[in-house]
Amino acid sequence: MMRLLFALVFTLSAGWAVAQEVDFQVKVNYQKRQVVDPKVFQTLEQALQEFLNNQKWTEDLYQTEERIRCNLQLTLQEELGPTSFRAEIAISATRPVFNSDYQTTLLNHIDKTVTFSYEQFQPLFFSENTFNNNLVSVLSFYVYIILGLDYDSFSPFGGEPYFQKAQDVLNDVPAGVAEAVGGWRSTDGNQNRYWIIQNFLDPRMRDYRRAWYDYHRQALDIMYEDPVAARAIIVKALEMINKSNQAYRNAMIVIMFNNAKSNELVEIFKGAGLQERSQFINVMSKVDPANQDKYRKLRS
Repeated sequence: MMRLLFALVFTLSAGWAVAQEVDFQVKVNYQKRQVVDPKVFQTLEQALQEFLNNQKWTEDLYQTEERIRCNLQLTLQEELGPTSFRAEIAISATRPVFNSDYQTTLLNHIDKTVTFSYEQFQPLFFSENTFNNNLVSVLSFYVYIILGLDYDSFSPFGGEPYFQKAQDVLNDVPAGVAEAVGGWRSTDGNQNRYWIIQNFLDPRMRDYRRAWYDYHRQALDIMYEDPVAARAIIVKALEMINKSNQAYRNAMIVIMFNNAKSNELVEIFKGAGLQERSQFINVMSKVDPANQDKYRKLRS
């Protein structure tokens, strides 16, 4: 597994610096602020960046260039009180494609149900198996989702430990808090944190997760040397995702796949032959029917 290989090389090179796993760029948008001092949100932005980037999330060793590139935008929606807020979080993460300067998107997601409390200069810290506050839990949950996606892309089901940790974060949220803030329970809608991690750990989605590995490691990472073979592997991976989609209708992580990959897939298959494009269009009309017009344009 690539991560483990980097870790091994790291141990043989004492001069290299230890780096954390993620490299977040954080932006707090507080244009809807009405009462609270804007300096509170400026401090929050700094606190979020330091929390996400300085926390050690795995036991693996990373080089600085190995850190997963991520973006987080927290957009204030409502001031519920002097220290209580409702916000949306837009979060994305990318992974480099082998032998290229291209970064493929692993996650491109908006969580619209983030209620949290924050006082200026309040420290943010995460401790496993302990609930500290909702904002820390939401952010930690998504970091583990990103790690799971990244590790799954380098080895089959390599992200399992991190999806399990995301599940632990969800389980550690007290029932009363989960009910008050939303987003953690099956009854809070059909597109929230509960369903994200439920999907990743559901046996019906094993084909999806194997397809995720094939898409990245077996296809994108060889695109530079054999694009025709890579596209063929991608089509087979998409067929596996469709199989999971049929076994588990309206699965949240299939929606997330489409959000992350639809534009990339169109660009990949622009250079394909007519037969390849037809196969791709046929399978994506099932996997992502909401965007089928986008894919059908490849026929021309």
